[in-house]
Amino acid sequence: MNEIFAKAKANPKKVAFPEANNLKMLAAMQEVSDKGYAEAIVVGNIEEVKTLVKENKIDDSKFKYVDNLDETYSNDVLQRYLKLPNIIYGEKSLTRRMKDPLNFALMMEAVGDVDVTFAGINSSTGEIIYAAQTIIGLEDNLDTISSIGIAEMPNYTFANGSNIIAVGDCAVCPNPSSSELASIAIAACDTMKAVTGFEPKCAMLSYSTCGSGSGELVDKVVNAVKIAKEKRPDLKIDGEFQLDSAIVPEVAAKKVKRESEVAGEANVLIFPDLNAGNIGVKLIQRFAGADAYGPLLQGFKKICCDCSRGAPVSEMVGNIAISVVRAGDKENAKN
Repeated sequence: MNEIFAKAKANPKKVAFPEANNLKMLAAMQEVSDKGYAEAIVVGNIEEVKTLVKENKIDDSKFKYVDNLDETYSNDVLQRYLKLPNIIYGEKSLTRRMKDPLNFALMMEAVGDVDVTFAGINSSTGEIIYAAQTIIGLEDNLDTISSIGIAEMPNYTFANGSNIIAVGDCAVCPNPSSSELASIAIAACDTMKAVTGFEPKCAMLSYSTCGSGSGELVDKVVNAVKIAKEKRPDLKIDGEFQLDSAIVPEVAAKKVKRESEVAGEANVLIFPDLNAGNIGVKLIQRFAGADAYGPLLQGFKKICCDCSRGAPVSEMVGNIAISVVRAGDKENAKN
Protein backbone atom coordinates (compact mmCIF):
# COMPACT_ATOMS: atom_id res chain seq x y z
CA MET A 1 0.00 0.00 0.00
CA ASN A 2 2.93 2.36 0.57
CA GLU A 3 3.76 2.00 -3.13
CA ILE A 4 0.15 2.77 -4.04
CA PHE A 5 0.16 5.87 -1.82
CA ALA A 6 3.41 6.98 -3.49
CA LYS A 7 1.84 6.54 -6.95
CA ALA A 8 -1.19 8.60 -5.94
CA LYS A 9 1.00 11.37 -4.52
CA ALA A 10 3.11 11.44 -7.68
CA ASN A 11 0.02 11.90 -9.87
CA PRO A 12 -2.88 13.22 -7.77
CA LYS A 13 -6.30 13.49 -9.38
CA LYS A 14 -9.47 15.52 -8.85
CA VAL A 15 -11.88 13.45 -6.77
CA ALA A 16 -15.53 14.48 -6.39
CA PHE A 17 -17.15 13.76 -3.01
CA PRO A 18 -20.96 14.02 -3.25
CA GLU A 19 -21.34 12.78 0.35
CA ALA A 20 -19.16 15.33 2.12
CA ASN A 21 -21.99 15.99 4.59
CA ASN A 22 -20.75 12.88 6.45
CA LEU A 23 -18.13 13.35 9.18
CA LYS A 24 -16.21 10.15 8.38
CA MET A 25 -16.05 11.11 4.72
CA LEU A 26 -14.74 14.55 5.67
CA ALA A 27 -12.00 12.96 7.80
CA ALA A 28 -10.91 10.83 4.84
CA MET A 29 -11.01 13.88 2.55
CA GLN A 30 -8.84 15.87 4.91
CA GLU A 31 -6.25 13.08 5.12
CA VAL A 32 -5.96 12.54 1.35
CA SER A 33 -5.74 16.31 0.87
CA ASP A 34 -3.07 16.75 3.54
CA LYS A 35 -1.00 13.87 2.18
CA GLY A 36 -1.34 15.01 -1.42
CA TYR A 37 -3.06 11.91 -2.78
CA ALA A 38 -5.95 13.82 -4.35
CA GLU A 39 -7.63 17.19 -4.81
CA ALA A 40 -10.84 16.89 -2.80
CA ILE A 41 -13.88 18.49 -4.43
CA VAL A 42 -17.03 18.86 -2.35
CA VAL A 43 -20.17 18.49 -4.46
CA GLY A 44 -23.45 19.43 -2.80
CA ASN A 45 -24.84 21.83 -0.22
CA ILE A 46 -21.85 24.05 0.56
CA GLU A 47 -23.40 25.73 3.61
CA GLU A 48 -24.27 22.37 5.20
CA VAL A 49 -20.77 20.97 4.64
CA LYS A 50 -18.99 24.10 5.87
CA THR A 51 -21.08 24.07 9.04
CA LEU A 52 -20.04 20.45 9.69
CA VAL A 53 -16.42 21.35 8.93
CA LYS A 54 -16.45 24.23 11.42
CA GLU A 55 -18.19 22.28 14.18
CA ASN A 56 -15.69 19.43 13.95
CA LYS A 57 -12.56 21.50 13.27
CA ILE A 58 -11.86 19.88 9.92
CA ASP A 59 -9.15 21.60 7.89
CA ASP A 60 -10.82 22.32 4.57
CA SER A 61 -8.20 24.77 3.30
CA LYS A 62 -7.35 22.44 0.40
CA PHE A 63 -10.95 21.55 -0.49
CA LYS A 64 -12.71 22.93 -3.53
CA TYR A 65 -16.46 23.52 -3.19
CA VAL A 66 -19.00 23.02 -5.98
CA ASP A 67 -22.69 23.81 -5.49
CA ASN A 68 -24.68 21.50 -7.76
CA LEU A 69 -27.61 23.95 -7.60
CA ASP A 70 -25.54 26.84 -8.99
CA GLU A 71 -27.39 27.58 -12.23
CA THR A 72 -24.45 28.95 -14.21
CA TYR A 73 -22.09 26.05 -13.60
CA SER A 74 -24.76 23.32 -13.66
CA ASN A 75 -26.03 24.57 -17.03
CA ASP A 76 -22.47 24.59 -18.36
CA VAL A 77 -21.97 20.96 -17.25
CA LEU A 78 -25.35 19.98 -18.70
CA GLN A 79 -24.67 21.49 -22.14
CA ARG A 80 -21.27 19.80 -22.39
CA TYR A 81 -22.74 16.50 -21.21
CA LEU A 82 -25.48 16.62 -23.84
CA LYS A 83 -22.80 16.71 -26.54
CA LEU A 84 -21.34 13.36 -25.46
CA PRO A 85 -22.20 10.21 -27.46
CA ASN A 86 -24.74 7.62 -26.31
CA ILE A 87 -26.59 9.83 -23.82
CA ILE A 88 -29.54 7.96 -22.28
CA TYR A 89 -31.54 10.84 -20.78
CA GLY A 90 -32.95 14.01 -22.30
CA GLU A 91 -32.32 17.54 -21.07
CA LYS A 92 -35.39 17.74 -18.80
CA SER A 93 -34.64 14.44 -17.10
CA LEU A 94 -30.97 15.36 -16.63
CA THR A 95 -31.91 18.72 -15.15
CA ARG A 96 -33.93 16.90 -12.47
CA ARG A 97 -31.20 14.33 -11.81
CA MET A 98 -28.52 17.00 -11.41
CA LYS A 99 -30.21 18.16 -8.23
CA ASP A 100 -28.80 15.02 -6.61
CA PRO A 101 -25.08 15.53 -5.75
CA LEU A 102 -24.13 11.96 -6.77
CA ASN A 103 -25.61 12.35 -10.25
CA PHE A 104 -24.07 15.78 -10.62
CA ALA A 105 -20.61 14.54 -9.58
CA LEU A 106 -20.81 11.75 -12.15
CA MET A 107 -21.79 14.26 -14.85
CA MET A 108 -18.81 16.39 -13.86
CA GLU A 109 -16.66 13.30 -14.30
CA ALA A 110 -18.22 12.44 -17.65
CA VAL A 111 -17.31 15.88 -19.06
CA GLY A 112 -13.80 15.77 -17.58
CA ASP A 113 -14.08 18.29 -14.72
CA VAL A 114 -13.12 15.59 -12.20
CA ASP A 115 -11.29 12.28 -12.56
CA VAL A 116 -13.00 10.13 -9.90
CA THR A 117 -16.32 10.06 -8.06
CA PHE A 118 -16.11 8.65 -4.52
CA ALA A 119 -19.24 7.75 -2.53
CA GLY A 120 -20.88 4.95 -0.56
CA ILE A 121 -21.26 6.25 2.99
CA ASN A 122 -24.80 7.48 2.39
CA SER A 123 -25.65 5.60 -0.82
CA SER A 124 -26.15 1.90 -1.42
CA THR A 125 -24.03 -0.05 -3.89
CA GLY A 126 -27.09 -0.43 -6.12
CA GLU A 127 -27.72 3.32 -6.19
CA ILE A 128 -24.12 4.06 -7.14
CA ILE A 129 -24.02 1.39 -9.85
CA TYR A 130 -27.30 2.57 -11.37
CA ALA A 131 -26.17 6.19 -11.41
CA ALA A 132 -22.75 5.39 -12.86
CA GLN A 133 -24.12 2.98 -15.45
CA THR A 134 -26.63 5.50 -16.77
CA ILE A 135 -24.40 8.58 -16.59
CA ILE A 136 -20.83 7.33 -17.13
CA GLY A 137 -21.64 4.22 -19.16
CA LEU A 138 -19.94 0.85 -19.62
CA GLU A 139 -16.36 0.24 -20.65
CA ASP A 140 -15.95 -0.94 -24.23
CA ASN A 141 -15.86 -4.75 -24.62
CA LEU A 142 -17.15 -5.41 -21.08
CA ASP A 143 -20.73 -6.48 -20.45
CA THR A 144 -20.65 -6.88 -16.67
CA ILE A 145 -20.37 -4.47 -13.76
CA SER A 146 -18.41 -6.10 -10.96
CA SER A 147 -15.97 -5.36 -8.16
CA ILE A 148 -12.75 -6.47 -6.61
CA GLY A 149 -11.09 -5.77 -3.30
CA ILE A 150 -7.37 -5.30 -2.80
CA ALA A 151 -6.42 -7.12 0.38
CA GLU A 152 -3.20 -6.56 2.32
CA MET A 153 -2.38 -9.63 4.44
CA PRO A 154 -0.28 -8.77 7.52
CA ASN A 155 1.10 -12.28 8.16
CA TYR A 156 1.14 -13.98 4.76
CA THR A 157 3.49 -13.81 1.79
CA PHE A 158 2.37 -14.98 -1.64
CA ALA A 159 4.54 -16.66 -4.23
CA ASN A 160 5.54 -13.32 -5.80
CA GLY A 161 6.93 -12.10 -2.47
CA SER A 162 4.07 -9.67 -1.86
CA ASN A 163 1.35 -9.65 0.78
CA ILE A 164 -1.17 -8.08 -1.63
CA ILE A 165 -3.93 -10.05 -3.35
CA ALA A 166 -7.03 -9.10 -5.34
CA VAL A 167 -10.33 -10.84 -4.61
CA GLY A 168 -13.61 -10.60 -6.53
CA ASP A 169 -16.46 -10.37 -7.02
CA CYS A 170 -17.39 -9.76 -3.38
CA ALA A 171 -20.05 -7.05 -3.69
CA VAL A 172 -21.96 -6.84 -6.97
CA CYS A 173 -22.82 -9.95 -9.06
CA PRO A 174 -24.91 -12.49 -7.10
CA ASN A 175 -24.68 -15.48 -9.42
CA PRO A 176 -22.65 -14.68 -12.55
CA SER A 177 -22.92 -16.85 -15.64
CA SER A 178 -19.78 -18.29 -17.21
CA SER A 179 -19.61 -15.33 -19.58
CA GLU A 180 -20.07 -12.83 -16.75
CA LEU A 181 -17.50 -14.65 -14.63
CA ALA A 182 -15.03 -14.37 -17.51
CA SER A 183 -15.67 -10.61 -17.74
CA ILE A 184 -15.10 -10.28 -13.99
CA ALA A 185 -11.77 -12.09 -14.26
CA ILE A 186 -10.61 -9.97 -17.20
CA ALA A 187 -11.55 -6.71 -15.48
CA ALA A 188 -9.91 -7.88 -12.24
CA CYS A 189 -6.63 -8.57 -14.04
CA ASP A 190 -6.64 -5.11 -15.61
CA THR A 191 -7.45 -3.48 -12.26
CA MET A 192 -4.72 -5.41 -10.44
CA LYS A 193 -2.16 -4.38 -13.07
CA ALA A 194 -3.25 -0.75 -12.94
CA VAL A 195 -3.16 -0.51 -9.14
CA THR A 196 -0.09 -2.55 -8.20
CA GLY A 197 1.97 -2.89 -11.36
CA PHE A 198 2.15 -6.65 -10.72
CA GLU A 199 1.61 -9.06 -13.57
CA PRO A 200 -1.82 -10.53 -12.78
CA LYS A 201 -2.07 -14.27 -12.32
CA CYS A 202 -5.75 -15.01 -12.01
CA ALA A 203 -7.21 -18.17 -10.47
CA MET A 204 -10.87 -19.04 -11.03
CA LEU A 205 -11.89 -20.70 -7.77
CA SER A 206 -14.09 -23.74 -7.18
CA TYR A 207 -14.48 -26.66 -4.80
CA SER A 208 -12.73 -28.68 -7.51
CA THR A 209 -9.18 -28.61 -8.86
CA CYS A 210 -8.74 -29.67 -12.49
CA GLY A 211 -11.66 -32.09 -12.47
CA SER A 212 -11.29 -33.48 -8.96
CA GLY A 213 -14.98 -32.65 -8.47
CA SER A 214 -17.87 -32.49 -10.88
CA GLY A 215 -21.25 -30.88 -11.30
CA GLU A 216 -22.98 -27.80 -12.60
CA LEU A 217 -21.09 -25.41 -10.32
CA VAL A 218 -17.74 -26.76 -11.50
CA ASP A 219 -18.81 -26.64 -15.15
CA LYS A 220 -19.63 -22.94 -14.82
CA VAL A 221 -16.08 -22.14 -13.73
CA VAL A 222 -14.48 -24.40 -16.34
CA ASN A 223 -16.46 -22.67 -19.09
CA ALA A 224 -15.61 -19.24 -17.67
CA VAL A 225 -11.90 -20.03 -17.92
CA LYS A 226 -12.30 -21.01 -21.59
CA ILE A 227 -14.22 -17.82 -22.41
CA ALA A 228 -11.73 -15.59 -20.61
CA LYS A 229 -8.78 -17.16 -22.42
CA GLU A 230 -10.50 -16.73 -25.78
CA LYS A 231 -11.31 -13.07 -25.10
CA ARG A 232 -7.93 -12.15 -23.61
CA PRO A 233 -5.22 -14.67 -24.50
CA ASP A 234 -2.65 -12.13 -23.29
CA LEU A 235 -3.75 -12.63 -19.67
CA LYS A 236 -2.75 -15.45 -17.34
CA ILE A 237 -6.13 -16.83 -16.25
CA ASP A 238 -6.51 -20.47 -15.21
CA GLY A 239 -8.64 -22.89 -13.22
CA GLU A 240 -10.74 -24.42 -11.96
CA PHE A 241 -8.69 -24.40 -8.73
CA GLN A 242 -9.39 -24.87 -5.05
CA LEU A 243 -8.00 -22.01 -2.98
CA ASP A 244 -4.93 -23.89 -1.75
CA SER A 245 -4.09 -25.04 -5.27
CA ALA A 246 -4.27 -21.43 -6.39
CA ILE A 247 -1.91 -19.86 -3.85
CA VAL A 248 0.29 -22.61 -2.33
CA PRO A 249 3.01 -23.89 -4.71
CA GLU A 250 3.47 -27.17 -2.81
CA VAL A 251 -0.25 -27.98 -3.01
CA ALA A 252 -0.40 -26.97 -6.66
CA ALA A 253 2.48 -29.33 -7.44
CA LYS A 254 0.45 -32.24 -6.06
CA LYS A 255 -3.00 -31.37 -7.40
CA VAL A 256 -2.36 -29.70 -10.77
CA LYS A 257 -0.98 -32.37 -13.10
CA ARG A 258 -0.46 -30.07 -16.08
CA GLU A 259 1.46 -26.93 -16.92
CA SER A 260 0.02 -23.76 -15.44
CA GLU A 261 1.36 -20.23 -15.15
CA VAL A 262 -1.13 -19.53 -12.35
CA ALA A 263 -1.40 -22.59 -10.08
CA GLY A 264 0.27 -21.93 -6.74
CA GLU A 265 1.20 -18.39 -7.79
CA ALA A 266 -2.16 -16.61 -8.08
CA ASN A 267 -2.42 -12.97 -7.02
CA VAL A 268 -5.99 -12.53 -8.28
CA LEU A 269 -8.74 -14.79 -6.93
CA ILE A 270 -12.15 -14.94 -8.61
CA PHE A 271 -14.94 -16.49 -6.54
CA PRO A 272 -17.69 -18.40 -8.38
CA ASP A 273 -20.53 -16.35 -6.85
CA LEU A 274 -21.33 -13.59 -4.39
CA ASN A 275 -22.00 -16.00 -1.50
CA ALA A 276 -18.44 -17.31 -1.64
CA GLY A 277 -16.92 -13.90 -2.39
CA ASN A 278 -18.62 -11.98 0.39
CA ILE A 279 -17.96 -14.69 2.97
CA GLY A 280 -14.37 -15.10 1.78
CA VAL A 281 -13.39 -11.45 2.06
CA LYS A 282 -14.95 -11.13 5.52
CA LEU A 283 -13.11 -14.26 6.68
CA ILE A 284 -9.71 -12.83 5.77
CA GLN A 285 -10.63 -9.50 7.37
CA ARG A 286 -11.80 -10.98 10.67
CA PHE A 287 -9.58 -14.04 11.10
CA ALA A 288 -6.42 -12.95 9.28
CA GLY A 289 -6.61 -9.24 10.10
CA ALA A 290 -6.45 -8.23 6.45
CA ASP A 291 -7.00 -4.66 5.34
CA ALA A 292 -9.41 -4.96 2.41
CA TYR A 293 -9.65 -1.88 0.24
CA GLY A 294 -12.77 -1.69 -1.86
CA PRO A 295 -15.08 -2.60 -3.33
CA LEU A 296 -13.42 -1.23 -6.48
CA LEU A 297 -16.16 -1.05 -9.08
CA GLN A 298 -15.19 -2.34 -12.52
CA GLY A 299 -16.74 -2.07 -15.96
CA PHE A 300 -17.36 1.68 -16.23
CA LYS A 301 -15.73 4.03 -18.73
CA LYS A 302 -14.37 6.11 -15.87
CA ILE A 303 -13.51 5.42 -12.25
CA CYS A 304 -16.28 5.67 -9.69
CA CYS A 305 -15.97 4.13 -6.27
CA ASP A 306 -18.36 2.64 -3.74
CA CYS A 307 -16.84 2.50 -0.27
CA SER A 308 -18.31 0.24 2.37
CA ARG A 309 -20.58 2.05 4.82
CA GLY A 310 -18.77 0.25 7.66
CA ALA A 311 -15.26 1.05 6.42
CA PRO A 312 -12.90 2.84 8.82
CA VAL A 313 -11.29 6.07 7.65
CA SER A 314 -7.96 4.29 7.01
CA GLU A 315 -9.57 1.95 4.48
CA MET A 316 -11.43 4.84 2.86
CA VAL A 317 -8.14 6.69 2.43
CA GLY A 318 -6.60 3.59 0.85
CA ASN A 319 -9.60 3.21 -1.42
CA ILE A 320 -9.35 6.83 -2.56
CA ALA A 321 -5.63 6.43 -3.30
CA ILE A 322 -6.30 3.25 -5.30
CA SER A 323 -9.02 5.06 -7.26
CA VAL A 324 -6.58 7.89 -8.06
CA VAL A 325 -4.01 5.39 -9.33
CA ARG A 326 -6.66 3.64 -11.47
CA ALA A 327 -7.72 6.98 -12.96
CA GLY A 328 -4.10 7.75 -13.82
CA ASP A 329 -3.76 4.38 -15.54
CA LYS A 330 -6.91 5.03 -17.63
CA GLU A 331 -5.53 8.41 -18.62
CA ASN A 332 -2.20 6.88 -19.68
CA ALA A 333 -3.96 4.15 -21.67
CA LYS A 334 -6.02 6.76 -23.53
CA ASN A 335 -2.91 8.79 -24.37
